Amino acid sequence: MPHALIEELKGKLIVSVQAYPGEPLRTPEIMAAMSRACELGGAAAIRCQGLADIAAIKGRVEVPVIGLWKDGHEGVYITPTRRHALACVHAGADIVAVDATGRPRPDGRPLCETLDAIKEAGAFAMADCMTFEDIEAAVDLGFDLVSTTLSHGVAATDCTMADGPDLELLRRATSVFPDVPVICEGRVHTAEDARQAHAAGAWAVVVGTAITHPTSITSWFAEAMQ
Repeated sequence: MPHALIEELKGKLIVSVQAYPGEPLRTPEIMAAMSRACELGGAAAIRCQGLADIAAIKGRVEVPVIGLWKDGHEGVYITPTRRHALACVHAGADIVAVDATGRPRPDGRPLCETLDAIKEAGAFAMADCMTFEDIEAAVDLGFDLVSTTLSHGVAATDCTMADGPDLELLRRATSVFPDVPVICEGRVHTAEDARQAHAAGAWAVVVGTAITHPTSITSWFAEAMQ
């Protein structure tokens, strides 16, 4: 049975609060304020990136913080090593999200070492997956949550509205692993997308761009009017 902290996320919304390099909102103070606003709006947890942001947000909200550290832009770059994961825990993350694909990790160490380090440090571990096989492997390893974050081949950095969440992968994962917290993340751009993901069995649904990335949201409206 999932821990009480993870049980509290069932049926709820998680908001990803991130800004990318060079963007005007990229300061820990702004990310913390935005996280608090999302909490007031009903977010059950905040997903965030970078040690400074994790620490600032943890000090501003009362809901759990899912922390990660993006290092690089290709291959495994979401909390890619044991060192990155432990740094996220020390910054205040309640849950640490890591790339759980089968791709080679930068330090050459197996994923299980990162998972063990997170748990030994007293935090929970979230597996960001690309395929059903990734999810299956993450469940076997003992991750506390698994997510469809990478199922589009990119880590929520492709903010186009080309398609919606990967409901097919979500339905397969929730049917095979009915007792595992399977999180839907990636291209959830509308309330209807979130509703469909919930109906497909998602333990919780992560929304990022459509709530916390005004540059992309503005571009959607501007492009629609051309």
